[in-house]
Amino acid sequence: MTASLQQDIQKFYDASSGLWESIWGEHMHHGYYGVDGGDRKERRQAQIDLIEEFLRWGDVQQASDILDVGCGIGGSSLYLAEKFNANATGITLSPVQADRATERAQAAGLQTRAQFQVADALHMPFADASFDLVWSMESGEHMPDKVQFLQECHRVLKPGGMFLMATWCHRPTTPQTPLTADEQAHLEKIYRVYCLPYVISLPEYEAIAQSLQFQALRTDDWSKAVAPFWDVVIDSAITPAAVFGLLRSGWTTIQAALSLGLMQQGYKRGLIRFGVMVGRKDEG
Repeated sequence: MTASLQQDIQKFYDASSGLWESIWGEHMHHGYYGVDGGDRKERRQAQIDLIEEFLRWGDVQQASDILDVGCGIGGSSLYLAEKFNANATGITLSPVQADRATERAQAAGLQTRAQFQVADALHMPFADASFDLVWSMESGEHMPDKVQFLQECHRVLKPGGMFLMATWCHRPTTPQTPLTADEQAHLEKIYRVYCLPYVISLPEYEAIAQSLQFQALRTDDWSKAVAPFWDVVIDSAITPAAVFGLLRSGWTTIQAALSLGLMQQGYKRGLIRFGVMVGRKDEG
């Protein structure tokens, strides 16, 4: 990962994570609103439901050593560690996030089973075959080299281990239906605001995973199920507490909040997609 992109991502999450936690809670990812997005529920419950639905869809029955790639402030890591009575390791580029996740682990009495550190997902500081579950909840979009990212996730998996990824994508394309100039311009605005190098389509992720010999691959498009999340976040961002927190967080966070509509409109026009993928490492 380039130094400048690393720094941009680090600064973005260093500045915004405290606000996100105070206003929106510990889970820094979408919520799940039913297959067609029609369920109405409290937003934090929707985020828990996304984790549970993801585990159900991936058929994750148990895990003992979990890696959370792009762990935020430890929301998924701590949830999974407690659910499976497992050891969880979380990595992030943000020292602020890693420190806060560690604090939250201590407060939850999980400090012996959940550790967090600053690390680059493209160069993970772990030995081969270290984890039986690699969990990536909305971090792939930040990776400037998608192939190397999936290579690293495959490398650190134990034989028979599972890789479970949810990530922002753009719509599938073909030589006959490439992204239009207007779609490219829309994506570029999202990239600038959220410190993303680029996103790819779900079929492209699947092709990469196939080339890396992931087994029993499955993918799905959950865009309808998660799109209502942005309506809820936009509504909650205009409360006095949120506005005050934004003003304290600095310009990059303010800019991201002012640009929430880019994601909302991206889903509505079918450009932004929420892709999920599961695969296993060959036991051989």
